Amino acid sequence: MYRYFVSAVCGIFISISSFAQQTGPDVILKEISENNRQLKAYQSFIASQNLSNRTENNLQDPQVSAFYLPFGEHETDDYYEYQISQRFEFPTVYGARGKRIAKQKDLLELEYKSLRQEVLLEAKLQLLELQNLQQRQELEQERVAQAKQVYDQIQQLFDAEQIGILELNKARIAWLQQQFEIDQIEISIKNTLMKLRKLNGGNPVQEAEVRFFDGSEIADLQTLWEEKLSGDAEIQMLNSQQAVAEQQLKLEKNKILPDLTIGYNYQGVNSSNYSGFLGGLSIPLWNSKNKVKAAKANLGYTQDNTRAKTAEFYTRFQENYQQYQLLKSKYEEYSETFEDLKSEELLFKAYNLGEFSFLDYYREVEFYREAFNNMLEMQKELFQLKAALLKHQL
Repeated sequence: MYRYFVSAVCGIFISISSFAQQTGPDVILKEISENNRQLKAYQSFIASQNLSNRTENNLQDPQVSAFYLPFGEHETDDYYEYQISQRFEFPTVYGARGKRIAKQKDLLELEYKSLRQEVLLEAKLQLLELQNLQQRQELEQERVAQAKQVYDQIQQLFDAEQIGILELNKARIAWLQQQFEIDQIEISIKNTLMKLRKLNGGNPVQEAEVRFFDGSEIADLQTLWEEKLSGDAEIQMLNSQQAVAEQQLKLEKNKILPDLTIGYNYQGVNSSNYSGFLGGLSIPLWNSKNKVKAAKANLGYTQDNTRAKTAEFYTRFQENYQQYQLLKSKYEEYSETFEDLKSEELLFKAYNLGEFSFLDYYREVEFYREAFNNMLEMQKELFQLKAALLKHQL
């Protein structure tokens, strides 16, 4: 009964259908990355945040002032004066702030990439769940057919008065239980497809497109960790946050320099008038106080946090990698054992030959079915753990 499933399960370690990979989960994941509402919303947030950050580097608005002094006792005509001026920060401040804005843009892009990897990982886990359910569904359909066959045989024996009503009822219950298993699996498949539809922005995912297998081989621990350092957005964000803090410190140091003011002034009374340029600079006594110290402290915190978080990521990565290797080893032992055993087929033949009573047959076959179900569950956990380890590739 399990010849197809065992050979398929074991074949995972030998070859993977490249066609299935191209037309199955990869296509679905691409659609989800384009349709997911959360990702679309974050793209809009990034656009607005980048525009908001750029406004920080705008020049201040120019100022226009005018004086008309007609009152008071004076022998001359009324006094007129007007002035146009522009105040701006020291030129190096704009350059430093522009670089910080660029670093903030990079950080926002990494935040989007991190969110995208999380969304696609969740989608990949759901696809693997669906694959497991599809495998179990086919298994249960074969088991239902076999249970029906056994029930029909026992019904014939009961009609011939060779067995009692108790054994007939047990056979019918076994058949009903197998049908109930299929109903439960169908509900789980519908729920999983609903989750995938939600991730896909409300667009349905076709169940037929999901069938695929995933290999179990991954790179060695150190190679995989180096890949994660360069590809995992959650880790890259730590370095990007540190780069923003470093640039903020440079900006605060530049802001100690005085602000500059330039403009044009006109003064006139009677036939006399004066006009010319004006200039000025601020004295940075109060506004920048402690800001450099605060930026240094923030940079120190960011550097310490980067080291601590990276170490935490590495510890968690090592734990998952070791768990993966252990699970892979046990799963391979299970699959090889089932490939050689063919126990359920032998039990069914022995039952047909009358070597087992129905109760003995049912007890034995349930043992092997439960073990095979556990192997399929182990396969799902193995592939899901692999997906988590390779999240940086999504």
